[in-house]
Amino acid sequence: MAQITAALVKELREISGAGMMDCKKALGENNGDLDAAVDWLRTKGLAAAAKKSGRVAAEGLVAVKATGTKAVAVEINSETDFVARNEQFQEFVSSVASVSMETGNDMDALAAATYPGASKTVAETLTDTIAKIGENMTLRRAATVEVDTGLVATYIHSSVADGMGKIAVLVGLKSEASEDVLAPLGKQLAMHIAAANPASLNEADLDPELVEREKQVQIEKARESGKPEEIIEKMIIGRMRKYFEEVVLLNQIFVIDGETPVNKVIAAAAKEAGTAIELTQFVRLEMGEGLEKKEDDFAAEVAAAAGV
Repeated sequence: MAQITAALVKELREISGAGMMDCKKALGENNGDLDAAVDWLRTKGLAAAAKKSGRVAAEGLVAVKATGTKAVAVEINSETDFVARNEQFQEFVSSVASVSMETGNDMDALAAATYPGASKTVAETLTDTIAKIGENMTLRRAATVEVDTGLVATYIHSSVADGMGKIAVLVGLKSEASEDVLAPLGKQLAMHIAAANPASLNEADLDPELVEREKQVQIEKARESGKPEEIIEKMIIGRMRKYFEEVVLLNQIFVIDGETPVNKVIAAAAKEAGTAIELTQFVRLEMGEGLEKKEDDFAAEVAAAAGV
């Protein structure tokens, strides 16, 4: 058998764009023959998948899985919204979410985990799926919420299939109350979070730099009024209180009734249940959030194809 050197693997990677381990395997399967290895990668769809890896993937789906006191949310991106409605892609997203119940937020562990019902890893199955569907896809992020006792409620906004859509929300409710009490409360809180997009659970969890920046903006705006500093100080207290009501979950006005702060909604539910209810953590994943979406320029594509 021909010796598979690091230099040969590197050369195949540069030619095909496929991953290192795939290149090493291709060379091994073809006795070190570079051209045969390229063809082998192409027949397996691995070279094609690698060529797609440079494309912007800012569409896709978020999905949730839950088992009472624990839930996960994952985001997997594709190039187009059309693929998000592809049953094969949806099946892949759902299966990856199930794997994430074991691997948690660690994306490297998720990629290396065995894909359900297969001998391949999640990363290898992703490569296969890219080759079959014909679009670049990425495993972007995962998040977990867990409580000792109580319930982790889930909600999907703009659902396209069971447990997956455009916004995923997890809400951890720690309590001895029954599921009959916690489930409807959790769903309403999750719907509120999807709509209001709070920056933090409470004031203490807010980024201090974000708070200071807001405070300085409000100080400068107040000073434009020409009022004395002691008056400005009082104005800032009121304005920052309003800011916290806008961005802190427990301080926000509940979107369901439009008048009650979220912390009082939870307190009322606890009183009615006869036991404490604590909202311990929440997660909100919005598909494509923070990603730069590609703006297609059809004229430029035609000109490029024509060699202009």
